[in-house]
Amino acid sequence: MKPLLPNLPLAASLVLLLGAGFAHAEEIASVNTNFRFTGSDRVTVDAYDDPLVQGVTCYVSRARTGGVKGTLGIAEDPSEASIACRQVGPVKIAQPLKQKSDVFSASMSFIFKTLHVVRIVDAKRNTLVYLTYSDRIATGSPKNSVTAVPITDGTTIPVK
Repeated sequence: MKPLLPNLPLAASLVLLLGAGFAHAEEIASVNTNFRFTGSDRVTVDAYDDPLVQGVTCYVSRARTGGVKGTLGIAEDPSEASIACRQVGPVKIAQPLKQKSDVFSASMSFIFKTLHVVRIVDAKRNTLVYLTYSDRIATGSPKNSVTAVPITDGTTIPVK
């Protein structure tokens, strides 16, 4: 089978296409929480620019498991995460937004656990609400965090 994008292997092409439309993480910093010779557990802070709302960035902190399994990417990270989203520039909304949609998701284990960031439009208050939570194939976690960004510069949030 031929790659979808030139000069990229098939798997890399699929990863890029599947991630299209989602925000991509930029690690801002991390702190070690539990020393291990094979790689410490840590808490990371990642920044995600909302792909459809220019001028809004979300900061998500979450625990990352270290050790051999963490280094190999087969450890399951804890479900705890926290989110804070802020207006960091002039707000420009590229297109009408769905009332609720995933902005970002990231694996928290080899296969079964995923971290989600969901954008919710509160049209009545002209506010963007961002929720983070994790789920598993069989069971989810009630642990979550929420933040809101009021759009006050005269821009009305267009909703689909």
